[in-house]
Formats: sequence, structure tokens, C-alpha cells
Amino acid sequence: MPLFRVPYIVQSIYRNRQWRGNKKGCVYLTFDDGPEEKTTLWLLELLKKEDIKATFFCLGKQIESCPELFQEILNNGHTVGNHTYNHEKGSHTSCKKYLNSIKKTDVLMNSTLFRPPYGRLTREQGRKVNMMGKKIIMWTWNAHDYDQNMNEETIIKKAASIKDGDILLFHTNLKSSKLMMACLPKVISIVKEKKLIFKTVA
Repeated sequence: MPLFRVPYIVQSIYRNRQWRGNKKGCVYLTFDDGPEEKTTLWLLELLKKEDIKATFFCLGKQIESCPELFQEILNNGHTVGNHTYNHEKGSHTSCKKYLNSIKKTDVLMNSTLFRPPYGRLTREQGRKVNMMGKKIIMWTWNAHDYDQNMNEETIIKKAASIKDGDILLFHTNLKSSKLMMACLPKVISIVKEKKLIFKTVA
């Protein structure tokens, strides 16, 4: 069974990364890999209906493919962050190539927020990203909506552990769309029942 919550010891090792939000009584919905037409359009409608603002960590190649959709995210008052241009995995990419991917995406957006694909980057990459003036945003609760062996029942059950300050990770790619779209409305209901407020990452 994959871990839904990131162990505190992992958070304590990588202190140059932001794992939690800092507003009392709040949680933070984040979405990686978009914009993607089918899932993002559906998601924007849901968030509007629920009166929730979220944070979208976007790929440069997807922004270029769906520029109007990216603008729609901004027009709806959501926050955006850099997720590299082509979803590069830091541990498998040279530092120079990795930083160039971030810079290439920076041309397409204005944000100091960065989330590494897979949550993986080397210490050198992490230092250089911080030197670029970026906050490295991680997460404390992972929906695992991309996992083809995951199921809706398990995700909903694990959502009971969501608590004050958590940064929640979902995805807006085609691979994740079925589970994300099935589970997210229920996760939102669970969070609201806990009297927690949704905020954007800052």
C-alpha cells in the first residue's frame, strides 16, 4: 500500500522545501501536470461550484498546447506554479538541463512557486532552484490518483487523515483523470466537514 502521508522524518531532512501551509485551519489543493483540456475544464467548473481556489503546477509544454486553458485558470483566480517544461525527473537529468527546463517554463508564466516532478530533485538542483528565487512546494497528502492499482474506496478512506496545514496532491493528466474526477468531490466534502478552509499556496 503506497503512503498517502509523507512521513515527518522525510520532511525534516529536506528543510529547503515547503511541505505544509502556514495558515491555521486551512488546507491547500494542488494539481500537477496540466493544463489538459478534459480534466482541467471539468476541474475548473467543480472548483467554481465549490467556491475553492487551488494551485496548479503546470508543465511548459502543456501551457503551449493549451494557452487559452492556462489563461482560464488565471482568470478564475487560481494560483499557478512551475512544474518544468517536459516533466523531467531531477535524479535522471543534469542540473543544467533541469534548470533550463524551469527557465523555459518561466517564459510562459510569472510565478515563484516550483514543484519538482515526482517530488525528486538532487540537492544541487534544489540549491540552484532556491537561488532562482523559487519556493520548492511539496505535499503532505498524496491522492495517488495516477496509480492504476489504486481505487476510489481507498482514496476516500485515506482522506479521513487530512488535517490542518496539509498540502493535497492531485493530477490533471489523462492517466489520472478517472480516479481524480471520481474522488475529488468526495475529498472536498470530507475536508469541509472538518471545518477546514481551502487556500492557495503562497
